[in-house]
Amino acid sequence: MHWNTEDWHTAGEPFRIVEGVPTEGATVAERRIEAISGQADAVRRFLCLEPRGHDDMYGGFITPPDDAGADFGVLFWHKDGFSTACGHGTIALGAWAVRTGRVPSDPDGDTVVTIDVPSGRVQARVRRSAGRIEQIVFRNVESRVLESGIPVRTSRGDVEVDLVFGGAVYATLSAGSVGLDVTPANTTALIAIGREIKWALNDHPAARLADSRLSGVYGTILFDDLGRTSAGPWQRNVTVFADGEVDRSPCGSGTAARVALLAASGVLADDEELTHDSIIGTRFIARIAERTATGVIPEVTGLAHRVGSSSFELDDGDPLPQGFSLR
Repeated sequence: MHWNTEDWHTAGEPFRIVEGVPTEGATVAERRIEAISGQADAVRRFLCLEPRGHDDMYGGFITPPDDAGADFGVLFWHKDGFSTACGHGTIALGAWAVRTGRVPSDPDGDTVVTIDVPSGRVQARVRRSAGRIEQIVFRNVESRVLESGIPVRTSRGDVEVDLVFGGAVYATLSAGSVGLDVTPANTTALIAIGREIKWALNDHPAARLADSRLSGVYGTILFDDLGRTSAGPWQRNVTVFADGEVDRSPCGSGTAARVALLAASGVLADDEELTHDSIIGTRFIARIAERTATGVIPEVTGLAHRVGSSSFELDDGDPLPQGFSLR
């Protein structure tokens, strides 16, 4: 087994890009289902888990698009499988597509990179000046509140949790409601309560969507309210996704979910911006690009940076071709 990768990070969260992995299906959504039990899953484990990756690694396999309306498709993956959406990955892919020439770009203007993902069609609008990437705007699928104020009994007391769709289903609550704040010192406790709430609500009726491929709680967002800037609300969050992974960035699709919730509650107005910080202090800026009958179309602005490229191989006799996880 031999695979070449290009590694990026978006606001601190890794994204490993891989081309040429065999996948089957007429759409990216179908490819995701097929990948779970196919060769692609073996490649995921090989590149994601130790000793070639780690429990918080994230990446994507480039696929053909669903049709000619998109530039390419992507299967997002993490240590536990394949996700339906990934905002930080979309931002990284926008930068990658422009930097590599995969999508012809304007060196002094905006270039739209259109990508098919399992939850639908998304865009990364890449702005360059004199060839340098200055910002990337992730335009997500429609995001909406599924149910608010769901009572949950936890090991840290009774809380109320909102379920919101931002390309994936997120459970979201104030970190203060479980006696925490979003700081690196609390990472272990935040992971524990994030996992607890995810599994408590994973089968909740509001988390079961019409498209069963999108059902189930993908992650738990715990946030601190930091007040307001001159542009709008200011919050810090940590998203604990899959089974205990910690997003180092403010989480792209999670930020979209927060935009939908804040828009529905009136905290975020149409002409305002959400300043959204991560647990490590990196930042996304988000806004309501459009209102729909049932939610909003969010746009999330951030930047991605290239880390390097790697060539991974399976040495003859290596006893760990599928990798391992200690979490």
